[in-house]
Amino acid sequence: MSELPATEALDPATAGIDRLDEVALARLLIETQRVAVDAALGAAEHVARAIVEVAGALERGGRVVLVGAGTSGRLAVLDAAELYPTFGLDPASVEGRIAGGDAALRCAVEGAEDDALAGTHVVDDVGSGDVVIGISAGGGAPFVCAALAAAHGRGARTIAIVNTHDAPLSREADVAIVAATGSEPIQGSTRMRAGTAQKIVLNAISTGAMVRLGKTYGNRMVDLVATNAKLRARSERLVHDLAGDADPRALLAAAGGAVKTAVVMARLGVERAEAERLLRDAGGRLATVIGAPS
Repeated sequence: MSELPATEALDPATAGIDRLDEVALARLLIETQRVAVDAALGAAEHVARAIVEVAGALERGGRVVLVGAGTSGRLAVLDAAELYPTFGLDPASVEGRIAGGDAALRCAVEGAEDDALAGTHVVDDVGSGDVVIGISAGGGAPFVCAALAAAHGRGARTIAIVNTHDAPLSREADVAIVAATGSEPIQGSTRMRAGTAQKIVLNAISTGAMVRLGKTYGNRMVDLVATNAKLRARSERLVHDLAGDADPRALLAAAGGAVKTAVVMARLGVERAEAERLLRDAGGRLATVIGAPS
């Protein structure tokens, strides 16, 4: 029998978990998540390399494809889906793909992670300008390993996110992020520590790339798409904070709903077309047009 990854080991610290009262059980399950934060932090240098890869690909017009199975696949789809409303990124630019297809987002599709052929074909559309990120807790899911190998063969840059050292997936990647979380509170349940660490790493990569691409102004979400009442109110607050005394609602209407355009119009006293041109020439970076936030 081959050696099991650390994520499949038994954690002696939680051996008596079924004998705890509810408060102690809740505290233990929450406390065990500290390992995930430390594991992700330990991989910060490699996460930084991934930020550079992702931001560079998007700036050059390439795409980012995230591939995973089970929990890892669901986290991949989640991270990709949130970039449009948060940062105004074209949904076609970053896609999450899960073994078993969209049905696997709601229900486990048995055997999907073992389908290496499907993994090979899930990246049939990627090329040399793209980045493919493979996510697997133990680093051995055939679907994900095959996807990353195929993407590499097609000229794409590849990133692996794993939770154990010496994982097969890491050997397929240009950048290997190892957030080593060790054994789980419930043996083998990688939706716990490993999944939390993966979520942290994915958040850091995607958010870091958006910051590098000028999708924020300082720490303000200035490229958001106001798809609901909460985001419309946030847009108005942003314009109020950054544009001075102008009526934020009227300014946003004149700017076609774009916060950055509205702010440039107000701060520089220009019409929408000129504001859009200035932002375009600046690569969308508001700080280049109006100066860095104080």
